[in-house]
Amino acid sequence: MQKSSRIYGIRTVIEAINSNSPIDKIFIQRGLGGNLYKELESLIRENGISFSYVPIEKLNRLSKNNHQGVIANISPIEFYNFETLVEEVLQKKESPLFLLLDQLSDVRNFGAIIRTAECTGVDGIVIQKKGAAPVTEDTIKTSAGAAFKVPIAKIGHLKDAVFYLQASGIQVIAATEKTEHSIYDINFKIPSAIIMGSEDSGISPSILKTVDHKAKLPLMGEIASLNVSVACGVFLYEAVRQRVI
Repeated sequence: MQKSSRIYGIRTVIEAINSNSPIDKIFIQRGLGGNLYKELESLIRENGISFSYVPIEKLNRLSKNNHQGVIANISPIEFYNFETLVEEVLQKKESPLFLLLDQLSDVRNFGAIIRTAECTGVDGIVIQKKGAAPVTEDTIKTSAGAAFKVPIAKIGHLKDAVFYLQASGIQVIAATEKTEHSIYDINFKIPSAIIMGSEDSGISPSILKTVDHKAKLPLMGEIASLNVSVACGVFLYEAVRQRVI
């Protein structure tokens, strides 16, 4: 298994971006300046790469090497182009199933979801370039290796993915408690994409306004919600149930 890795130094990170390396996130020392840094910052924004400004103490904890104020995490997997993925799947299947994750942040939840997605025949997972949980060694381990089997695509704005899927004839269903409709009211036999929200705030309101359907899980106990990876499993297996009957 290819491991996730870190690279250090402004010039090294610039070269990695220019060579299209699968960078998950870049950590930049606060107050960094200079022409080379400006070049790096411009490339980060042009490519929509997730980044954070951090104190030098954090960088020193991440690496004992001469990091020059910049450290980048390289993903252990290659990400797919979103539009290419959708078109390739549509050429092969009449009723594809996609999974969109809106700002999911926990790498173990991400890994568990990838594992369930592989088991339920999901054709592709879509995440945002910024703010999404990275694919780390923990993600790979929790996914039981499924991260190497399920195509994962990154996109700048998840709303753009929703519009593209809808234009491609794929209904988009939001998993949210902010609805009166049950998961069992949805027809998953047709081309579908399910959106799962973040652990803390769920699906963003702007995305909820764009979806075709909203659906919730019936909760019979006193606790108001399920873990997102568990809820995702229930949604995916309801799709499977309908498609195998």
